Amino acid sequence: MAPALALSEEAPVSWAHRASKLEPYSGPPRNVQYIEELKLDESCRPKKYEIRGTHANSRILILDVSILDSTGRPPYRGDVFIEGRFSAVGTVPNKEELERDPNVRKFYGNGRTLMSGLGDAHTHLSWDGGDLSQFGSLGVEEHTLLTAKSAQCYLDCGYTMCWGAAAAKDRLDVVIRDAINAGNIPGPRCLANGKEIARTGGDLIPSITTYADGPDEMRETIRRHVDIGVDQIKLSMSGEEITETRAAQDCYFTDEETAACVDEAHRHGRMLCAHARARDSVVMCVKHGVDVIYHASYIDDEGMDLLESNKTKHVVAPAINWLIATLDADAFGYPKAKAEQAGYKKELDTAILGLREMHRQGIVVLPGGDYGFAWTPHGTYARDLVHFEKLLGFTAYESIIAATAGVAKLFMRENELGKILPGFYADCIVVDGDPLADLGILQDRSRLDIILINGRVHKAGTGRKKDNSSDYELNTSLFL
Repeated sequence: MAPALALSEEAPVSWAHRASKLEPYSGPPRNVQYIEELKLDESCRPKKYEIRGTHANSRILILDVSILDSTGRPPYRGDVFIEGRFSAVGTVPNKEELERDPNVRKFYGNGRTLMSGLGDAHTHLSWDGGDLSQFGSLGVEEHTLLTAKSAQCYLDCGYTMCWGAAAAKDRLDVVIRDAINAGNIPGPRCLANGKEIARTGGDLIPSITTYADGPDEMRETIRRHVDIGVDQIKLSMSGEEITETRAAQDCYFTDEETAACVDEAHRHGRMLCAHARARDSVVMCVKHGVDVIYHASYIDDEGMDLLESNKTKHVVAPAINWLIATLDADAFGYPKAKAEQAGYKKELDTAILGLREMHRQGIVVLPGGDYGFAWTPHGTYARDLVHFEKLLGFTAYESIIAATAGVAKLFMRENELGKILPGFYADCIVVDGDPLADLGILQDRSRLDIILINGRVHKAGTGRKKDNSSDYELNTSLFL
């Protein structure tokens, strides 16, 4: 159970004391219902991209696994048969015949966990852990290769869905998305973003920002993003303390600008997401219909009430690991004392309270975000799941559901992604261990014995022996 938080005397919220201490919960996953009730704007449904490259005759049989299906049902032992999608889950009617068929690729799980591939609701494929202020000077060719490497890293870590939160150059996300879908490079299913939009004087990193001032310029900039092929559009509405010039509690957009952005984006069938730490930016997002709210650290009573009454229309993706890692970034030249002085400890404590209350009120909160900075490096994405459990009051299963079925809902493909069910795409991982007992194992790539996307094997390891026994050894000797 997470420790109680010290309350700030200035905390102007009615739920601070209630959220300061987590009550134990061990029942069925609550966020199954929250996610099912979410009804994102149908006019903004993204294009249904397909990934090429899976052989039409590909057939895969995975035997004796503990199936964690992300429906809320407890794990159960069974087998699965895959033909691009899951043809059979739990019981495979003609299992013996398939086992004898030399054209069926077989894996023996010996009780390992089979679960859906994970998803990130706030992805920056083009962040490389270096000096972001210099991204504008990086050649587009080099930057494209770097972005492709990040996409493969996500898939190597068991992530099969990435919802783009901003790109460092206009078309980086778009090009990588299309290359993955064409089967030319390995990577997760992606929805692409462009450069984030900020007002003059409200940017966070100039070299990766597009500027617009006033409703008319905002509309024009939205249309330009649509023209380059993005799936969603990012607004940079509030500040970030590490800039030392833009405070996290300051909002730089006006109501008129926010309303114009939402109207124009939705008119063209695109969802909007927003960097919104400040309470005023959160209120504007809900009032005017920004679909995905990032951070929401300083949400107040007005914002919480608005969000709760509109909870079927919005998703919050807090990127909580950024705050935690920034307070432990001494090795990267940002001392903890400086981070605390800048306000990151206060923001973390405040954000935790708000996110606990959101989960209590049935607001959809999804993991992922801001990976790709020096102290939030690519390859560490599953940290968020542990933070959700340890700090925000999610159970381990709720964390997994948020990262699987929840992100699939954000993709608006909840009927074919994010769960282990017949008819769903076989985007899945076989894990050496039980993630419900220890979410931390999802951070260990050596424990991801099999990774599949689109019914195609991306990784098939040989597993590891335990206690000098071969009982847990994953058999990968039979191939298509």
